Amino acid sequence: MSADTGITGNTITHRTSHGMSKPVLIAMLALALPLRAQTTPGYSKQAAVAERATEADAIARPSPSSASAHSRFLSLQPHMAGTPAQARTRDYVINQMKSWGLETEVRSYSVWMPHPVSTRVWRIAPNPVELDLKEGVIPEDTTSSAYPQVAAFNGYGAAGDVHGDVVYVNYGLIEDYAQLDSMGVSVKGRIAIARYGRSYRGIKAREAEKHGALGLIIYSDPADDGYVRGDVYPAGPMRPSHGIQRGSVMNPNGDPSTPGYPSTPNARRIPVAEMDIPHIPVLPVSYGNAAELLRGLGGKSIPQPWQGGLSFRYHVGPGPVQARIAVTTDATTNPYKQIWDTFGTIRGAEFPDEIVLVGGHRDAWGPGAADNVSGTVSVLEAARTIAEQVKAGRRPKRTIIFATWDAEEWGLLGSTEFVEEDSLRLSRNAVAYLNQDDVAQGPDFNSGGSPSLRALLRDVAKEVPDPSHKGSVYDVWRKRANLAADTLEPQMGDPGGGSDFAGFYNHLGIPIVDWGFSGPQGVYHSAYDSYHWMSKFGDPNFEYHATNARIGAVALLRLANAEILPYDYVEYARTMKRFASQVGQAMSDKHWKLSAAELSGAVGRMESAAVTFSAARDRALATQLSPVTAKQVNSTLLGVERELTRARGLVTRPWFRNLIYASDENNGYSTMVLPSVNEAIRLGDETATTRELTDIAQRFDAATRALQVATGLLQKN
Repeated sequence: MSADTGITGNTITHRTSHGMSKPVLIAMLALALPLRAQTTPGYSKQAAVAERATEADAIARPSPSSASAHSRFLSLQPHMAGTPAQARTRDYVINQMKSWGLETEVRSYSVWMPHPVSTRVWRIAPNPVELDLKEGVIPEDTTSSAYPQVAAFNGYGAAGDVHGDVVYVNYGLIEDYAQLDSMGVSVKGRIAIARYGRSYRGIKAREAEKHGALGLIIYSDPADDGYVRGDVYPAGPMRPSHGIQRGSVMNPNGDPSTPGYPSTPNARRIPVAEMDIPHIPVLPVSYGNAAELLRGLGGKSIPQPWQGGLSFRYHVGPGPVQARIAVTTDATTNPYKQIWDTFGTIRGAEFPDEIVLVGGHRDAWGPGAADNVSGTVSVLEAARTIAEQVKAGRRPKRTIIFATWDAEEWGLLGSTEFVEEDSLRLSRNAVAYLNQDDVAQGPDFNSGGSPSLRALLRDVAKEVPDPSHKGSVYDVWRKRANLAADTLEPQMGDPGGGSDFAGFYNHLGIPIVDWGFSGPQGVYHSAYDSYHWMSKFGDPNFEYHATNARIGAVALLRLANAEILPYDYVEYARTMKRFASQVGQAMSDKHWKLSAAELSGAVGRMESAAVTFSAARDRALATQLSPVTAKQVNSTLLGVERELTRARGLVTRPWFRNLIYASDENNGYSTMVLPSVNEAIRLGDETATTRELTDIAQRFDAATRALQVATGLLQKN
């Protein structure tokens, strides 16, 4: 993202992935418009016809060749947050958006983010040897040799020099340490070695430190993303024996020196001793290096599920293998780094204060072609698409913001600081946030997000051709899901954590949705997540990049142009009914006399109100809807999901204000539904569970009242 090279709006040719010209594809897509227009939620029949034509035009504009050019530039070299290479991506994105006529902005934050100076690991017994932590050159992938690699490093791991007996802790989960306890094995005063997978790496660091380990080594086992799964790079897409997974080991979101508030110039910075970060050294190694530590371990035999893919029997230790870890950072000399969020804005023609956002992070631990140049490219192509429509005289009704975030890889820093800084505006006016993270690395479509936006995304997927030429994205998605009945829909994921939607959804309660295409991949967070890997394995023709952008552009337009915001609160409430039932079962499993009836009743009332609202909305749109009424209704709808947040947040994590979904505090990546209630159940606290059940039921009733207010406004229209 820099000024020195790149494509401009004048050099992009509008050819589809099917080789059709743009006018031909628009004409084909338009054939279906009269049949489907009347079923577009939030639109009158006439408006739906115009919207479907606008969307058909948008589908035709994203270009695989343009996506390839963006990807080649942005993944030219490793661009870790806080480096000159990352500033280059900032400049590229801003210059592209300026060339398309968007208003642009760069927000800079100074964040506490120590970089590695030196990282080293030794086997000090038996047969002492220093492990080579470099990933090495792959001749056909010039990125691996042309630029220095980011050091083998886990962000926010502590500096230090420690040594001790090695203990293998499987995935380093809470239950793994319980298993070790039952075997009489402790990591206290020792070096733990864990394999990646099953939970966020920050949880692995937290548990190792909690159990007294002096340091932690994390490696990618070949059973998880190496040769056991497929041919390794460059012969195949999986991780080679010298491949390393970098990544942050901090568990909270945002700059650790400003917890819960933005890193603005005069912000109060807390002392390092008060920061919620690891206090032991943590380093990633390859499975080739891990073998040098694991092969000689003695001690008890492992539980069978702990066996990985290396060609020897694993043991837990401790000893006779001993290891030393030495990490030096610039924490005492230059701990604060500048990060840069970029924004391109198209002002809405009718409701400029209402905002629809799409974003993806720009930073990476290596070249980052998949994670997350692919998401940045999707944002760029969607931006160009809608900017060209504006130049042709079609400006969206609501404001659309195209964002790229910095330092996501360190703990969602860029997006979190933005959300904390702009929380008032976003809480009042944000319609939805669309997230693009690691979106093009194979043919398999997947998506998730707030239940209120799932129907919209499914409908958009029906409009966009799949690169396989086997129908729409939705058609191929359904076939892959092998659904038994026409009434069933492909499964969509719940919002947990681990990406930039967290600030919008978990902190502020703004509806979110994300999507992408996945496939076999073993270069995550390595030096080999490159343009060459992407061109050979992930998305050789860059058609999936362009398809992601088509979905993004259409979803943005559908939200931005709706007369009544197209949230589906019937699906939302019905999804919540399942969760309420699960709460009841969880309490029954503990043999408590508590009941989920209060919660189930509140959710049922929301469902009834949602059904009534949907009918009132459709009737109003079938007649002449007053612009004043529409504005009042939309303002009310923006508050529905905000009612399901609380200012003091979760008991365990106050930053998490949303009471519907949160990342599991003991996993990080997985989702906990109704977390305020389910965390109390997990702790075995009946009193807290009772309190939380009443609280969440009251909040569902508040959301119901908001829907009823919106319905009343429509009925008075």
